[in-house]
Amino acid sequence: MGFKHCFPFLGLVTGALLIGCQAEGYLDPAATPHVERATASLSATAPMPTQTLVCTPGPTLTPSRTPTRTPTLTPTPSPTPAHPLAIESLRAVPYAGSDLVVEQALGPGSNYDRFIASYDSDGLKIYGLLTVPHGERPESGWPAVIFNHGYIPPDQYRTTERYIAYTDAFSRNGYVLFRPDYRGHGNSEGDAGGAYTSADYTIDVLNALASVRRYPAVDPNRIGMWGHSMGGQITLQVMVVSRDVRAGVIWAGLMGSYEDLQRWWWWPRWGWSDGTPVAGGASQDRASAWLAEMETLYGAVDDDAPFWAALSPTSYLVDLSGPLQLHHGTGDTTVSTVFSEKLYRLVQEAGHPVELYLYDGDDHNISNSFGVAMVRSVEFFDLHVKAR
Repeated sequence: MGFKHCFPFLGLVTGALLIGCQAEGYLDPAATPHVERATASLSATAPMPTQTLVCTPGPTLTPSRTPTRTPTLTPTPSPTPAHPLAIESLRAVPYAGSDLVVEQALGPGSNYDRFIASYDSDGLKIYGLLTVPHGERPESGWPAVIFNHGYIPPDQYRTTERYIAYTDAFSRNGYVLFRPDYRGHGNSEGDAGGAYTSADYTIDVLNALASVRRYPAVDPNRIGMWGHSMGGQITLQVMVVSRDVRAGVIWAGLMGSYEDLQRWWWWPRWGWSDGTPVAGGASQDRASAWLAEMETLYGAVDDDAPFWAALSPTSYLVDLSGPLQLHHGTGDTTVSTVFSEKLYRLVQEAGHPVELYLYDGDDHNISNSFGVAMVRSVEFFDLHVKAR
């Protein structure tokens, strides 16, 4: 169903303590305190902060499973196997996941139970935060949200810390929520890699999706996906690989083609608002080294080059599994709004429903407009995931 209107503001979270994680290499743990308990409410009323809303209607269509470009996955005259990061490579692998196993019961939320659960991905035991609503389960099962977190240094990551106000908003509004700990994070097995130089995190989320669909409390046909920063790229990749995500919401997403990432993230860095370059972190330096090696093997990064187009989820937007809602603060000094603005235009061109909300002067976590953005996110999932 296409959008016929933009969603009005219905409420504002008051007192929410923000704990979001920034994109690869740019988390300052000292500046982002842990929050163990959310105090937010989605029912309070307050004036809407200054913002820009871009909204477009979009038709209902049946994706063709054909990429926007048809890449030739032979970067040299001699045929070679598709690169593991290629979208077609990700599509070629079955993702069975496993049963979700409750490993530990945590203290309950306001109207939901909390657990640490595990599942299988690539033969690895992956953990995550699982919440299940109280009350009578719908006959078909609860709708669910897969929650893809942004970059946190893996050695600092804890399953029960950060994003507490974020996950709480979905958990107490009638959704089963699962936030996977990517491999190498928390107690998850395996080595931490990245979302741009490796397909590992995306594979973990695809297996999490399959596992959540198998969970008895969940309606397998009503699953949405939320992503922040790095989690935005993972969300976008999953939504062009799998048909099982009904709608996606991305906050401050660092997502796009490899040419976009090279131009606006890896090198040259887009810099602060005054144009001063920002020094990259260790993970960004590793990504830059990876990119240089890849260019030696496959040629310069170029959206029109078949090899690089094959790796970019933006080449396959015609195959998006559902509508998208994008949020970004114009004062974000971690991820430029150019990523959300460009994705918005490309999704429009691909013929899918999309919304873009820009929050004037707000930061990477959309701290000042958190309540507005979260209400819109919940409403979006209510319309496109919860509704039958």
